[in-house]
Amino acid sequence: MDSVSQFVLGAALAGAVLGQRTKAWKSLLWGGVVATLPDLDVLFDHGDAVANMTFHRAESHALLYLTLATPLLAWAIARLHGERHLLARWGVAVWLALVTHPLLDAMTIYGTQLLLPFTDHPFAVGSLFVVDPLYTLPLLLGNVVLLATRGSPRGHRANWAGLVLSTAYAAWSVLAQGMAERAGERALVNQGVVGARLVVTPAPLQTLLWRVLAVTDTDAYEGFWSVCDGDVPVVFTKIPRGSEWLPRLRGQWAVDRLQWFSGDCTKVETDGAVLRLVDLRMGQEPHYIFRFVVATLGADGAVVPVERTERSGSRIDVGRGLRWLWARTFDPSVPPPR
Repeated sequence: MDSVSQFVLGAALAGAVLGQRTKAWKSLLWGGVVATLPDLDVLFDHGDAVANMTFHRAESHALLYLTLATPLLAWAIARLHGERHLLARWGVAVWLALVTHPLLDAMTIYGTQLLLPFTDHPFAVGSLFVVDPLYTLPLLLGNVVLLATRGSPRGHRANWAGLVLSTAYAAWSVLAQGMAERAGERALVNQGVVGARLVVTPAPLQTLLWRVLAVTDTDAYEGFWSVCDGDVPVVFTKIPRGSEWLPRLRGQWAVDRLQWFSGDCTKVETDGAVLRLVDLRMGQEPHYIFRFVVATLGADGAVVPVERTERSGSRIDVGRGLRWLWARTFDPSVPPPR
């Protein structure tokens, strides 16, 4: 999730744990700061665009390592404020702020390696978009009221209300995702697509409209489903994956790494002599956030791996995208922007 969501979640949790035992600004500030620490891994350049993508949300997001870091951070905060008698409370607050960061990240589709060093599997529920105001606003309002009332009982009730509402919204996102997945499965059966892997993610900023992606060995199929669609079936558009290129690209570290990280939800694009590997999970056809130049074609048609992959993603114009998002949510006949 975005840094604002992580900050206000950590702040709200610390405020709830410490209650009126310390000043509200302390618990909110430190809860928010601690909750953003795992994302400092973006400051490290691994020397390659695919490496930077796939090593983000790795060790710094592992539940074990964050748990091991908790005592030192809690001790430092308690000592700084002369609150060693609250060390246990600070410990719980810091631990919750830290571990809920990767757990919230895992609700997106990116991939979070929660269980390192035991497994590097990138966990991704995919039921929340990376920025969702309806998740963030209850937490933010709870923080603001708690701070404005200087930790009054009314402020703490507002803070708890923000936590409850945001958690309920996250739970709703999982329910809505399941509904979209079932609608997609029915449509695939009716359209004769078999053996496809489904990836269901919300369209940006909300959880009413969903992108349903079905991936086979040779093609991908993209459709959209809204909770307002009623009985209207999902209509899929076929997207060739450039599967004829994959055997010639496999064996390259960057290609194999992205295939693993995305769960084989990729396609190969050709642009003249340039070959790009595209992560199909984030974005929508033909606009994807993660495109990587992985190879070029020599004069004899041979595939020549690049020494260092470069990212070349694209996005839909914000205004155009928001207009389509609103229209498609309520009208299944609205085509996606191309």
